[in-house]
Amino acid sequence: MSALAAVPTPSAGTARARLIALVGNPNCGKTALFNALTGSRQKVANYPGVTVERKEGAASLPSGERLRVIDLPGAYSLRPRSPDEAVTRDVVLGRGALEDLPDAIVCVVDATNLHLNLRLLLELKTVRRPIVLAVNMMDLAARWGYDLDLTALAADLGIPVVATVAIRSDGVDVLLGALERVLHAPPPAPLDEWREATPLQIRSWVREVDRIVAASTRTNGTLPAVTRKVDRLLLHPVLGLFILASLFFFIFQALYSWAAAPQELLEQGVAALAQLVGGALPEGPLRSLLVDGIIAGVGSVLVFVPQILILFFFILLLEDSGYMARAAFLMDRLMGSVGLHGRAFIPLLSSFACAIPGIMATRTIENPRDRLATILIAPLITCSARLPVYALIIAAFIPAQTAVGPFGLQGLVLFGLYLAGIVSALLVAFVLKRTLCKGPQPPLLMEMPSYKVPSARSLFLGLLDRFVIFVRRAGTIILSVMVILWFLSSYPAPPPNPTMPAIDYSFAGMLGRTLEPVFRPVGFNSQICIALVPGLAAREVAVAALGTVYAVEAGDESGVQTLTMTLAKSWSLATGLSFLVWYIFAPQCISTLVVTRRETNSWKWPAVMFGYMFALAYAASFVTYHATLWLGG
Repeated sequence: MSALAAVPTPSAGTARARLIALVGNPNCGKTALFNALTGSRQKVANYPGVTVERKEGAASLPSGERLRVIDLPGAYSLRPRSPDEAVTRDVVLGRGALEDLPDAIVCVVDATNLHLNLRLLLELKTVRRPIVLAVNMMDLAARWGYDLDLTALAADLGIPVVATVAIRSDGVDVLLGALERVLHAPPPAPLDEWREATPLQIRSWVREVDRIVAASTRTNGTLPAVTRKVDRLLLHPVLGLFILASLFFFIFQALYSWAAAPQELLEQGVAALAQLVGGALPEGPLRSLLVDGIIAGVGSVLVFVPQILILFFFILLLEDSGYMARAAFLMDRLMGSVGLHGRAFIPLLSSFACAIPGIMATRTIENPRDRLATILIAPLITCSARLPVYALIIAAFIPAQTAVGPFGLQGLVLFGLYLAGIVSALLVAFVLKRTLCKGPQPPLLMEMPSYKVPSARSLFLGLLDRFVIFVRRAGTIILSVMVILWFLSSYPAPPPNPTMPAIDYSFAGMLGRTLEPVFRPVGFNSQICIALVPGLAAREVAVAALGTVYAVEAGDESGVQTLTMTLAKSWSLATGLSFLVWYIFAPQCISTLVVTRRETNSWKWPAVMFGYMFALAYAASFVTYHATLWLGG
């Protein structure tokens, strides 16, 4: 689905926009250059037939001619070792992932690491497409003492070479000018059949890269002393882990303290809208639908947007700064202790945002069994969709008081919930790697990117992307589910002089009573059972469902604060804690199950995922509920 403004489609009779493919190694600044070229004129979708995400944007040449720019997944070679690299190869060769062969390729390389980056360029030249080389991060290269002769590099390679600093948009105009020249030059002779490089050819490329780099480098740079000192601290096997844990602890505290003011404003806005609509309409089904169904349901989810954006802000900040790869390296020993590959850390970290991109990110893991194990445990990592559920129940049952020093009790509980998800994922991985996904553990080999000051523009575009995705989700999936749930909660209408709450006479009440015997042992009443079912569409819908159910039951415009007080009065502490624990392991949303099916090409593994998570959720909630009752909660 499009996450930002869609790229304009050419109208009938206009010329086809030229297709430009951005290709490069991971961590070369390719996506930052894509953002500099296209700005907000981007859309996000999947390549046809695969789950690999693609970003496409619009740009214009100096002459005004339109371009379609594709940001391809990072690749080290056109000899794919992962689905990501296979997509990059197929697009470059025009093999069906897109309908068009690229009109030109922009190969993006890191100016501080030409040795590794130029090997891909020599391979791209065998495809015989017009190529422009963008030597990125020239500011870092200069700061670290590199002096590169780009004129000599262009003469050696026989292609245009442009210096860029993507995070500041430096060199973008020059790059577009170079693209215009190669696009209007006579095209290279067409390639009859492309063949993968032989080992002999690869060895010759390595020697050729050594020669080219030596000829085009006047002075070799070195990593700054401060970078080496910081790495000694951040990559220390003990201190590094402590810093990593402290960083995430700070993030979870910020999710509460920083979001409080904007959340209060949003909640006041939702309450004012409900009051305005409710006052303008007479009593009846339409008023109930708008106020109790749509505004109470969708509004109860939208008020958690600040917390979700704060979470994404930190994730994007860590990725853009270069710290994320170091965190993966640091976690390799812990990953290895349960049988996982160190590269599993990045997909699992992505799952804090959503399990879907986390599962898709497993394509960088080469071993199929390691990849399958990571896919199966990714949903155990606490995603942003759980955050509204956690925030609601914590606010209802955990006092807003200081626990240790400046740290609040609610933030500590939230940190504990996230930690429980991580620990449970590692324990399940330990079991999987010794049963269903048994196999050897390969060593971790990965490149450490340089430290960079994150680009404010890239952070803004990333947050805007996530905001639009969340609002679209609220406006489609959540809205649709809320309308259905309101109908089920409102009809049939109660008889005259009812003896029970109105919702007990409805279809939703019947469903809740049917499910209640199954979930009564874990402390769930019929209202909770009603909320669990739409929660399968999207986890945050559970909050909206509770808002709708209790608003309909109470017959008022129940906002989040009112819902919090209602739950605190209606549920016992044991039920509240049981519900929190249920959502640590809660069975996956439908979208995640579908993506798992597409990634594994089988319904077997989504069924395994759903089954084991339901069993864990039920068992953990049962223990929590009865232990809390035993302790007097």
